[in-house]
Amino acid sequence: MTVLLGCIADDFTGGTDLAGMLVKAGMRTVQLIGIPTEPLFHDADDVDAIVIALKSRTSPVDQAVAESLAALRWLQQAGCQQFYFKYCSTFDSTPRGNIGPVAEALMQALDTGFTIACPAFPANGRTIYKGYLFVGNELLSESGMRNHPLTPMTDASLVRVLQQQVTSKVGLADYGVVEQGAGAIGERFTVLREQGCKFAIVDAVSNRDLESIGAACADLPLVTGGSGIALGLPENFRRRGLLARHHAADELPATGGLRAVIAGSCSVATQKQVAVMRERAPAFHVDPLQLASGADVVAAALDWAAAHVGQAPVLIYATATPETVRAVQAQLGVERAGSLVEEALAAIALGLVKLGVGQLIVAGGETSGAVVKALGVSGLRIGPEIDPGVPWTAALQKQHAGPPLALALKSGNFGSDDFFLKAWSRLS
Repeated sequence: MTVLLGCIADDFTGGTDLAGMLVKAGMRTVQLIGIPTEPLFHDADDVDAIVIALKSRTSPVDQAVAESLAALRWLQQAGCQQFYFKYCSTFDSTPRGNIGPVAEALMQALDTGFTIACPAFPANGRTIYKGYLFVGNELLSESGMRNHPLTPMTDASLVRVLQQQVTSKVGLADYGVVEQGAGAIGERFTVLREQGCKFAIVDAVSNRDLESIGAACADLPLVTGGSGIALGLPENFRRRGLLARHHAADELPATGGLRAVIAGSCSVATQKQVAVMRERAPAFHVDPLQLASGADVVAAALDWAAAHVGQAPVLIYATATPETVRAVQAQLGVERAGSLVEEALAAIALGLVKLGVGQLIVAGGETSGAVVKALGVSGLRIGPEIDPGVPWTAALQKQHAGPPLALALKSGNFGSDDFFLKAWSRLS
């Protein structure tokens, strides 16, 4: 096995997002859940890229750094030639981190003095201009992310946001440079290094920009960003004769079973997706206040699912408006409210699989992390894209004992309004 690119993602859906982009670019990719403790399974021998998905986006800084460094060591032992730290396209973080501290720790471990930070993902409306991050036509600080319950983003200037988190100097490669192509971007990197910058925020408003930026990063030991930059990195390996173009890089083994959706995210996108599916399919709402009262909501949800899941895809959701979320958090506390919902949805997911669900969509990064942990999934083969940033995957199996579980792990902010309804058509 020759692995070219080793990636560390700070949440599960972000890891799947990145892995899907690499597959689209022709790299055979697997995603591992948490820090691996053993070599890859035998059905994952031929891979070009490995993505290790952590749950470090909102964990304490020291813990996020330690886990990221452990993931890096495993990827180094696997022989990876370049490394990628992936975070959200909305730069989800706090004034302390975790993006900056993790990036600095990885740089030190790799003995490199320069990297980029570029969360741009134009296909999903995330663009960077003059160092400011836009979500659609709105500045990040004016988008729905300003109300995020864990990482509210109230400043759209990525230079300022990152500079608060790192000890190193942060510079900017703005669009006037980026539009000139990879050569000009590389020259700007040289200038920034001479000015003492160890980080460069890089503007990008189109996929063409991402490809140019990726080409300019060919010799960087570490790249950091959202999943968009992944569009430009595989070609670097092809130019060096290390990567063939795999036309079936997204091919999955046959899957089957019943169909269900679990939604824990309260993002604007997921709220719309839940509303659309509720009009077309049976739905069950998980109320955190009922969970806190001691009611056996998990058992009730599974009894309800047993009566409906054989007839059509079912939806089980805790998704709510920001006002409702704030009201619940005021009563229960932010941490308890989140953990109650995650644990319940994870238990429900396990019960659904026991009921015969073999094709499962999960919405929300934290929810996805809890679900894959409950299911004991340690790795995923990445398959065809449903919407930008969201592919179908199949759980890696130590032994082939029937069809694998198909999972679509969706970041809360991603996907069209009808995502839950159309996703099944992408599974053959």
